[in-house]
Amino acid sequence: YLATLRHDEALKRVRDLFRLPIACLVVTKNLPVEDWVKREASDARVPLLRTSHLSSTFIDNIERFLQEALTASTSVHGVLIDVIGVGVLILGKSGIGKSELALDLVTRGHRLVADDIVDLKKKQGGSVYGSGSEIIKHHMEIRGIGIINIKDLFGVSAVRERKKVEMVVELVEWDDKVEYDRLGVEEQKYTILDIEVPLLVIPVRPGRNLTTIVEVAARNHLLKLQGHHSAKEFQEKLSREIAQATLTRGIGDEVE
Repeated sequence: YLATLRHDEALKRVRDLFRLPIACLVVTKNLPVEDWVKREASDARVPLLRTSHLSSTFIDNIERFLQEALTASTSVHGVLIDVIGVGVLILGKSGIGKSELALDLVTRGHRLVADDIVDLKKKQGGSVYGSGSEIIKHHMEIRGIGIINIKDLFGVSAVRERKKVEMVVELVEWDDKVEYDRLGVEEQKYTILDIEVPLLVIPVRPGRNLTTIVEVAARNHLLKLQGHHSAKEFQEKLSREIAQATLTRGIGDEVE
């Protein structure tokens, strides 16, 4: 484009461009850059970059990079694991058994995403993805053993780089004074970066098989996505049975 203009006109256009609040100027397709353009960029303190990519390819790449770099993010203390394709974020206070639960799930064929610190990022479309930090990813801390490398111990199939968070499991200490949900009709939510994710609160005490509970929770989540809600279907069936029994008994009949 500049080559089609007179030098004075091209110089004016370039100077007008460099007066704008731009981060840098990128020349695509490895096109040669005139020395006077380099001088103007240097005088305006605007970085001048060059790439071999086509303009369309570079624009797509930079858009994806900026979406990843500028998206809302946060970090939580927990474990993220892929359970039969469902991204399960396990939360709970320190020492309650999050890592041990995740390790047991890995031995059953599920995949670890992150342990201890889970980096979360909000994506377009209203979803949250989690990953491990570059330093500690694929590693896990097990009290009594120390730091272990899941990838080295169980192979590449036991880990993955990132996963969409589809369910949150919070481990809490069992309290006999608390009435825990026994039907599962009322669904709880956990908010991550303004996005609500299904929450399952699991009380912990000796004798409970948490690994099986989490696996069943993941399977139940997949059923809900297909339109099957076991708890609600049971409640509706029970309500129909009660209503039918009331009609059959009739008003005024003695109840045994």
